[in-house]
Amino acid sequence: MSRLTVSMPEPVCLIDNDAHGNLRVVPEALDILRRIDQLVVVVGVVGLYRTGKSYLMNKLAGANKGFALGATIQSKTKGIWMWALPHPTKADHTLVLLDTEGLGDVEKGDEKNDNWIFSLAVLLSCTLVYNSKGTIDNDALQRLHYVTELTEHIKVKSTAGSEDEDESSEFMRFFPSFVWAVRDFTLMLELDGKPVSSDEYLENALKLKPGHGKQAMAYNMPRNCLRNYFPTRKCFVFDCPASAEKMKVLDDLTDGDLEPSFVRQTNAFCDYVFKNTEVKTMKGGYRVTGKMLGNLAKMYVDAISSGQIPCLDNAVQALAQIENNNAVAKALASYKEFMAGFVSLPTETQDELSDIHGQAEKDAVKIFMESCFKDEDQKFQLELMKQLEAEYTAICEKNVAESKKACQAIIRRIFKPLEERIESGCYAEAGGYLKYSENLKTFVSQYKAAEGKGIKGEETLNEYLATKESIGQAILAADKSLSEAQRREEVNKARMEALEQERKASEEQRKIMEQRILDQERSYKENMEQMLRKMEEDRKNADAEYQRVLNAKLEEQAALFKEGFDKKARLMQDEIDSLNAQKTENQNTGSRGVWNPNSMTELNTLTWVRSSCNELKHQQGEHQQRQQIAVAPFPGSVAEVAFAAEHLSRHNWAQQLQWRDRQEMQGRERGEDMQQRAQAGFKPRVYAERDTFTLCLRPSQAIIGSGQRQESAQPCHEYTGAELGCSLIAL
Repeated sequence: MSRLTVSMPEPVCLIDNDAHGNLRVVPEALDILRRIDQLVVVVGVVGLYRTGKSYLMNKLAGANKGFALGATIQSKTKGIWMWALPHPTKADHTLVLLDTEGLGDVEKGDEKNDNWIFSLAVLLSCTLVYNSKGTIDNDALQRLHYVTELTEHIKVKSTAGSEDEDESSEFMRFFPSFVWAVRDFTLMLELDGKPVSSDEYLENALKLKPGHGKQAMAYNMPRNCLRNYFPTRKCFVFDCPASAEKMKVLDDLTDGDLEPSFVRQTNAFCDYVFKNTEVKTMKGGYRVTGKMLGNLAKMYVDAISSGQIPCLDNAVQALAQIENNNAVAKALASYKEFMAGFVSLPTETQDELSDIHGQAEKDAVKIFMESCFKDEDQKFQLELMKQLEAEYTAICEKNVAESKKACQAIIRRIFKPLEERIESGCYAEAGGYLKYSENLKTFVSQYKAAEGKGIKGEETLNEYLATKESIGQAILAADKSLSEAQRREEVNKARMEALEQERKASEEQRKIMEQRILDQERSYKENMEQMLRKMEEDRKNADAEYQRVLNAKLEEQAALFKEGFDKKARLMQDEIDSLNAQKTENQNTGSRGVWNPNSMTELNTLTWVRSSCNELKHQQGEHQQRQQIAVAPFPGSVAEVAFAAEHLSRHNWAQQLQWRDRQEMQGRERGEDMQQRAQAGFKPRVYAERDTFTLCLRPSQAIIGSGQRQESAQPCHEYTGAELGCSLIAL
């Protein structure tokens, strides 16, 4: 599914200072970011004022104009400005360009504000471009003192570590790539008379000076910070773009008006940034959308304005709460919209509704997985599953209600002639019962052939026919044309037809329940599969994060050995070993605990689905037991009674049967006694001797062989065939 993005015609201010001088996020810019569901690639530029930062940002945007260019000594950019555009080389990604206020503006003279602007650019960017003029010398590095103060303005962990713990070692895992853009570079790229690349030029400038004195420490401080904080470093040098006169109207110039070497260098810079800048991630390797970026900016700025230090841990936790709540709401809204668009109640079968629900749920879970992150213990996924199940249950209940409503309307229409004939006394005559029975059968056939009944056609018919039993019995009793034998035959026939209709209604309900169980199991499986894919994706992202930092640490260690700082290089081994251990643990178990499908205890939050499924299975089992017992014909032969007893022996018969005796209630007291024995763990067996049937209750463990009598058997009760047959009435 395509995610939403925006294409801004021009930049807007993202962060500025309010009337009291405090930093704030501009609401209009925040609204723009919150409309971007795509993953974002964020490129920020920082540097001293009046060094041409905005020009590079405009080139990345593919425009000559956009970010303000100034031809005077005054800084044009105030705060942090943002320009969001479709990424030119990464489909379904949004490029967000951040142009920052020039550092060291003499008119402003606010060192504290400069530090916060620099820190925010570091926190929000994937690639940080540091723009300067001239050369990379010691003076240039000392002017980059903001990097040495990052530990005072950014925290990684929410809880304080030990006093000896250097939190700055964590920065490399979460800081952006670093690109140094040297403008108006006039030197030859040579070292010791040999040509070097711009990257080698930068790394040479970052070499450390031996010694432990104050001067050596001051010299090494910014170099150590750049080497330790930023995992990837790149350098581009740019010739002067044009003459001094042309520079006054730089935003009106085309590439043809500029120095060819400058155009080539600018194109190489843009190509590198587009190709090598990855999606913005947070601690843990979680990838960031535009909406998340806006929320991060708001959290960081709010922390600064309240006198606190932005904390990466706290930001991740707070953002996870916001994003996961939004993910649940978004997924649920998608489900409701899909169901409303494709479901027309009543559906002819439960399968039809189930198929639509299955696709809607699959899409909803996918939307949730795309939007959620750091869903510890699957708390929010479980909440979504519960809400989807509740919504589906409500739709199923409405489907039942609509089906019954439709069936009742069809019954009123089809059976209206029957009702009128009953009302007029048409059947109160000799032969009236057979006429009534034939008419009833005709109307039942018409009803079953009717369309649009939905899933409760048999049950609704069964309920209607049950209301006609007493009427049929009255018509039968009044019909003097039938002999006693014929009357008994019609009674048995009516009873069997009623049982058959009840069986069909039970079968109808059984199919509905079976499909609901399948729905639950499918839901469980779908959630498991998508969750495991999400966990594996998160694990890979975290693994890539570890590998990126590990590679940078190994390169730094090798450089230290090469420069002669053996002791410092060996001290780095502990960091490297720790990173390797964390990387191995992440590969084996996942940094967020990948679920083991063989152990339900490791995913206890999803057992709700199983318990719900088991409840449906229990209800289905009760329906099946009632159905199996209900089909036994009574009264009847020895074989029929034995058949009924066999069913009784297999089911929780004390809860499924009522015992009644139609002949002077002789069996009622015996029946109550049987129920008491059943609750104590007894099961029934039937023995036949001529016309007498014996219902024998024994402890279940004492029943052996073919059921022969034993001395230890409990007292038995004897019934005639008529008594026993009429005493077993299925609920």
